[in-house]
Amino acid sequence: MVPALLVSLWNQEFKAVYGFIWTLAAIMVTASLFLFLGRGSKKKFYAREGLACVGISWIVMSLLGCLPFCISGAIPNFVDAFFEIVSGFTTTGASVVSEVEKLPMGILYWRSFSHWLGGMGVLVFLLAISSAGGGENGFTMHLLRAESPGPNVGKLVPRMRKTAGILYLLYILLTILNVIFLLAGGMSLFEAVCTAYGTAGTGGFGIKNDSIAGYSPYLQNVCTVFMLLFGVNFSCYYLLLIKQFKSVLFDEELRMYFGLVAGSILLIVLNLKGVYGTLEETVRHAAFQVASIVTTTGFATTDFDMWPAFSKAILLFLMIVGACAGSTGGGFKCGRILLVLKSLRRSVHQLVHPRQIQAIFSNGHPVDEKVLQNTNAYLAAYVSFVVLSFLLVSTDGFSSTTNFSAVLACFNNIGPGFDAVGPSCNFASYSIFSKLVLVVDMLAGRLEIFPILILFSRTTWKRK
Repeated sequence: MVPALLVSLWNQEFKAVYGFIWTLAAIMVTASLFLFLGRGSKKKFYAREGLACVGISWIVMSLLGCLPFCISGAIPNFVDAFFEIVSGFTTTGASVVSEVEKLPMGILYWRSFSHWLGGMGVLVFLLAISSAGGGENGFTMHLLRAESPGPNVGKLVPRMRKTAGILYLLYILLTILNVIFLLAGGMSLFEAVCTAYGTAGTGGFGIKNDSIAGYSPYLQNVCTVFMLLFGVNFSCYYLLLIKQFKSVLFDEELRMYFGLVAGSILLIVLNLKGVYGTLEETVRHAAFQVASIVTTTGFATTDFDMWPAFSKAILLFLMIVGACAGSTGGGFKCGRILLVLKSLRRSVHQLVHPRQIQAIFSNGHPVDEKVLQNTNAYLAAYVSFVVLSFLLVSTDGFSSTTNFSAVLACFNNIGPGFDAVGPSCNFASYSIFSKLVLVVDMLAGRLEIFPILILFSRTTWKRK
């Protein structure tokens, strides 16, 4: 929060300064309390501890992270402030703020910076910059695996902590490159940094009421390219650095990701014939919104809620699919979709040839059956969460389109949905109960369900 505090001091936003100072004090007290309660604890760290620690950490940091909004008066209602910061940390971009440009610059910075922190993972960031607590007792490995998105987290290098450092170095370099391109298009430094935070974290909090619509075509195209780049598995960038070009070129998930993007853009452009004045404008808006939705960023250059039903159906499909595993994007992930489809194909094959044993391969390597089991379990949990959340928020009386797209937008960490939660609207009209349901959806979606689900399991809290 210190950079946000400095921005507030520079702009003489004393209410925001007051909010950040009191929040920093609350963080110090909370940290001291946790250190006191954790004194003399065992150093062994297992999967259970990793999942529970990640789930609790994200809830606690959100409870503390929303305090500057409340104390400064920028978002005086605590539940609204909590919703906003959870949306920030989980890189969802769903907002309850109607007039974004009226917020103090320090608050705007903190709001956008929460995307950047949450994109790669707050605890991954901690592991990358600090000494590894617990040594080689599983602390680093279980935290990284619990917080990182995708079916499976592999090591780029033998040590997990070094893997975290490499991931964040790539993340920082891409963010800086994004800022440079935005500055070249005429953005101010503050606008470029905040926009890059939202793009890098695939979050979508804008600092303008019209999101990205008011910027030049060049800047919109820059955002399109970088949204797609941040939706790629970061392991691919590492492989490019060590010159394993063939591995990247033939990566099945990457090819599916860009194939979906290209096919969706083409179909939407054909469907939008006559909606915009020129072909260039049509392609630009279609490419931007496809990139924004498939990477779960949530920026907008146009009100896509006014598009034809077929185009909106494609965007709804992309909401579910999401980006690549190991990226900053949300959604079900292209990698999981591939595994589910391959599992389905194998099941059909085994119906015809029941005695034949067939392995599933990904990028030429056999997939562990445990990974397939986890993928199927995730699919069941995903559907259960979406259905239950849809039923709960439907008590507010909005249309089915609004409620279903709101749940998908929050659970897949996208931001805008359709109808009353479309790109020109926000989530302020929902009741406190529905906002809390959507908060759980955002946390569960960002943390891949299980770190949140495990908190409700009785066995998690039993002493061994």
